[in-house]
Order: sequence, then C-alpha cells, then structure tokens
Amino acid sequence: MRRLLLLAPLLLFITGCGLVPSAENEATDAAREVAGTASRRLYGQRPRTAEEVGRSASLVDGVEVLRVTGTATGEGHGVDVVVRTSGSAYRGGFAHEQVVVRRCFSVRVSPKSEWDEEPRDVDCPDGPALTFAPPPEPPKLPYEDLRAKLPRVPDGSPVDEAEVRRALAALDLDPAILTEVKADGGRVGVLLLVKGNGFDPQDCLLARVGPGATEVWVPPRIHRMPGEGGCTVANALAPMPSPH
Repeated sequence: MRRLLLLAPLLLFITGCGLVPSAENEATDAAREVAGTASRRLYGQRPRTAEEVGRSASLVDGVEVLRVTGTATGEGHGVDVVVRTSGSAYRGGFAHEQVVVRRCFSVRVSPKSEWDEEPRDVDCPDGPALTFAPPPEPPKLPYEDLRAKLPRVPDGSPVDEAEVRRALAALDLDPAILTEVKADGGRVGVLLLVKGNGFDPQDCLLARVGPGATEVWVPPRIHRMPGEGGCTVANALAPMPSPH
C-alpha cells in the first residue's frame, strides 16, 4: 500500500508532463477521427457544388456542419467545410470518469485534396449547425411512353431514323434526361440517361428499333455501374451478355 502511495505522485508527474496521453487528448483524437471519416467520404474528383459537399458532410454520423466556404470543388481552392464532432475517453484512476469533448475541424475538398488528409483543428464558429434541403428528385424515365411512341417496323422494311427521333421529340422529355440515337446495321438504337453521381448505378433506358421488333429495356444493375458501359447507345444496338 505504501508503495502505491509513493507511486501516485510519480504517475501524476508523468501524466502532467505529457508522457501519458490525457483523457481529454484521447477524446479529442476520437473527435478528429470522426472528422477524418467525413473527409474520406467527401474525397473524390467528381465536381460538386458547395451545397452538395455540405449536404454530404451533414449526412455522416456524428457530424454537424457549421460553415461552408467556396463555390465548387473545382473552382479556386475548392470547398472548405467546418464540422463539429464529439469524442470521449475515460480518465484513469479509481473514479474511471468519462470525458466528452466537442471539437471543430476544417475539411478541404478539391481535386488536390488527399484521401487521408488530416482535418485541421479550428475554433468553432458561433451559431447553430447548418441544414440542407434534400437534393431534387431525378426525373423518371418514361418506360411505357417510350414503348408506345417508338415506331413498329414490319419485317423486310427499312427503319427510318428520323421517325425514331420524331417519336422521342413527341415525349417532351425533362431537360435533365440525356438522349442519344444511332443507326447501325439497319437498326436504330436509343439511349435515355439521367446523369448519375459517379458512384451509384446510373438510371437509363435502352431501346432498339429494327425490322419486325421494337424493344425497350433497363440494363441490369451491374451493367449500369459507372464505367461498365451498360448505359450507352452501343449497348442498345449490341446488348452486353447477361451477368447471370
């Protein structure tokens, strides 16, 4: 018992000198790790507006967005987001007391950012956390209307590309829906595409008008992933093999 009493001042001295991390420092490191998670989630080369970056940061568990500066990730120095996070740790000793801290960090999002870039410690701005309106719903692709409007060409008859284009124009599509039409080998392929976020499956419709057959379909999910080539007019003319 006497030995423990003699060691107590030494342990306090070591802790006070910084040789043993304090509970507050450990809690701050935990808060910084939450901000680091947000930084890694926001990392990417895809151009985004400041509002998109702020909204994405606010959806990370344990993160409050207090300030967003900049216009877009690809302009100037990019977008800086000040986030507030919390962390906890237990203080040693008989009490085993929990220490909880709230800290603020700045996260930079630009083409020059690094995936593992450490958030910078900053003072917390005054005021409540920012709120962001949900993103607008993407337009729905007109599957049934496209099937109804595309021409049916009898066997042995040529396909008129201009007629296919007129059918698409008659749909009065939302400007956010991109269209592409291409003729090849006596058939006409059609692509209707809603621009994706570069990570999730794209939303697209394919159609092919040929002598004796007019088809409209949605490619399998795996083919609609970015870079897979499923949402292309080439895939409408010569469909990729089924993934199953």
